[in-house]
Amino acid sequence: MFIAMNRFRIAAGFEDGFETLWRERDSHLDGVPGVREFRLLRGPSGDSETLYASHTVWESRAAFEAWTESDAFKKAHAQARAPKGTYLGHPQFEGFEVVL
Repeated sequence: MFIAMNRFRIAAGFEDGFETLWRERDSHLDGVPGVREFRLLRGPSGDSETLYASHTVWESRAAFEAWTESDAFKKAHAQARAPKGTYLGHPQFEGFEVVL
């Protein structure tokens, strides 16, 4: 298995809008070969930001990489527009091979 995560630093006060964006958009993951589950995680908050992570479990790294080159990927990410000031920097990708 392979876990793909993106970390997002979201400016304080923009959390509700960020969560609504993710809740209401079509992820286009239904029926994608190799995807097992998706979660959006809310992490710690500070005075200026809240940390979020998207967490997707895949059957393999190859399945994840195939998705990143698919029309479903392009469609899902075309909807990822948030109001200016929401993001504090670019998302940080982290990929993990499952050991246990």
